[in-house]
Amino acid sequence: MTDAVQVEATERRALAGAPGLLLALAAGAAAGLAHPPFGFLPGLLGFALLLHVIDAAPLGRWRRAAFARGWAAGFGYFLVGTWWVGEAFMVDAAAHGWQAPFAMALLPAGLGLFWGAAALAYRAAAPKGPLRVLVFAALFALTEWLRGHVLTGFPWDLPGEAWKAGGAVSQTAALVGVYGLSLVTLAIGAAPAVFGGPDSRRARIATVGAAALVLAALWAFGATRVAQARVADTGLVVRMVQPNIPQAMKWSPAEFRAIVERYVSLTAAPAARTPDVVVWPESAIPDAANRVLASGTWTLDAIVGALTPNQVLLAGLYREEGDKPRYYNSLIALRRQGGDLALLGLYDKHTLVPFGEYLPLEGWLDKLGLSALAGFGESFTAGRPPRPMTPAGLPRLQPLICYESLFPGYARGPDRPAWIVNVSNDAWFGRTSGPLQHLNLASYRAIEQGVPLVRSTPTGVSAMIDALGRTRASLGSGESGVLDAVLPGALPPTPYSRWGDAPFWGMTLAGLACAIRRRKAKS
Repeated sequence: MTDAVQVEATERRALAGAPGLLLALAAGAAAGLAHPPFGFLPGLLGFALLLHVIDAAPLGRWRRAAFARGWAAGFGYFLVGTWWVGEAFMVDAAAHGWQAPFAMALLPAGLGLFWGAAALAYRAAAPKGPLRVLVFAALFALTEWLRGHVLTGFPWDLPGEAWKAGGAVSQTAALVGVYGLSLVTLAIGAAPAVFGGPDSRRARIATVGAAALVLAALWAFGATRVAQARVADTGLVVRMVQPNIPQAMKWSPAEFRAIVERYVSLTAAPAARTPDVVVWPESAIPDAANRVLASGTWTLDAIVGALTPNQVLLAGLYREEGDKPRYYNSLIALRRQGGDLALLGLYDKHTLVPFGEYLPLEGWLDKLGLSALAGFGESFTAGRPPRPMTPAGLPRLQPLICYESLFPGYARGPDRPAWIVNVSNDAWFGRTSGPLQHLNLASYRAIEQGVPLVRSTPTGVSAMIDALGRTRASLGSGESGVLDAVLPGALPPTPYSRWGDAPFWGMTLAGLACAIRRRKAKS
C-alpha cells in the first residue's frame, strides 16, 4: 500500500460518521457567511472543505455518506441565509410564534436536499485529479439552477451573489448572469481542496494558481468596467415612500385611516424639486385597490390631493376581479389628471410565494376537505409572465414584485426596459438580515441587464440602484421618510441581456465533460 493510499484510508476513517457531517455543516455555514450583510468572503473556502469531506466519504457506503454530507452543508448554508423567515411568525406571536422554529429548520432542510443530490451525483461520477474541482462546481451550479426553477423556484443567496452587488467581481453577472458567476465562484472556492488529495505538488500549485488568476481576472474586468462606465442621469426624479409601518399594525382596522394618511402625507412632502414619479411599496394600503380608488371615496380624494398635476404614482396594491373574486398582487401606474387618477398601466405578480400567497395543491386539498385545516386564507392568482410596462410619458419599465427580483432573466426580452421597479414588503422580516440580503440580490438584476433599479419597501431598505448595481441612495431598515433621487441612465445591452444563461450552460457542460473524459480514460 502506497503512502498516498494509506493517508487516504486513514482520512476516510477519521471523517466517518459524525465528524464528516459536522465538518460539512461547518463548511456550508461558512459559505453562507460570505453573503452580505455578513460579508465574510473567506467563508467561500467552505466549498473546498465540502469537496474534501465528500471525497473522503466511506467507500462501502459512499452513496448515503455523500448525500448526507451534501445535505448537511446545504442545511448550514441555508440556515445562515434564511433564518430570518422565523421573524414573519412573530408578527402575531401569540398565534404563530410556536411555528417559527419549525419554519427556520424545515426551509433549510428542504433546500439542503438539492445540495445532497449534487454531492451524490459528484461522488457517483468519481472524478479524480484537479479537474474534479470543475465537476464539483458544475454539478452544484446545476442543482442551484434547479433550486431556482423547481416548484416556482427559490433562488435565494445563489453562491455567485456572495459578492457585494456593485463591486468589481459582481460585474461578471453582466457577462454570464448569476448562475454563471455561481459556477465560477464554486470552482474558485473549491480549488484549495486539491491540497487534501493525492494530486502531485505541481498539480496542486497549478490548480490553486489557476483559481487565483481567474479571480484576479474577474476583479480586473469588473474594476475596469466600473471605472470606465459612463452612467448619465435621465433627469427623471423618483420618490420612494417608506412609512416604516410595522406589519403587526398594518391589518388593524383601527389603523386604516392612519396608514392611508401616512402614505398621503409622505407623498405630498415638500421637495427641492417636485418628483416626476412616486413609488409606493407592495401592498401599501391594507384594502383592495377597487375600494381604495373607487370614485367618491375619501381615500381617492386624499391620494389625488397628495399628487401634483400630471405626477405619476406607481402603487403596490392588491386588487379583486370577478363576482367570485380572484385576487391579484399588483403594481398600478396612475397619473393625476385634474381631480381624478388616470390608469396608465397594470402589472399582476406572476411568481407567487408558496404558502405565503398561494396554497400549493389547493384544488387537491379542497377535494379532500383539508384546505381549511391548513389555516390558509384566499390565494392570489398569478398574472402573466413579467413583461415591461410603458406608462405614457415615462421610459419603459419592468415591474418586479417582492421576490420576483430574485429571478435572473425576468427583465430580459425583446422589449428591453429602461429601468426596473421592484416593490416589496419586507416588513414581515423586521430588522433582520433578510431585507439587507434582498437588497443585494435585487441589485444583481440591474447588473445583469445594465439598467437602473428603483426599490421601494415599507420598512426598508428602499434604494436607488444604478446600472452597475451600486446603491446611489437608500433608506435603511427601520427608517421613515421619502427618498428622492434622480433615475440613472441605462448602459448599452449587456452580453447577459442578449444571451441569457447560454454561457452558463456552456460552462456547465464543459465541467461535466471532465467527468465523462475521466470515465473514458479509465475504461
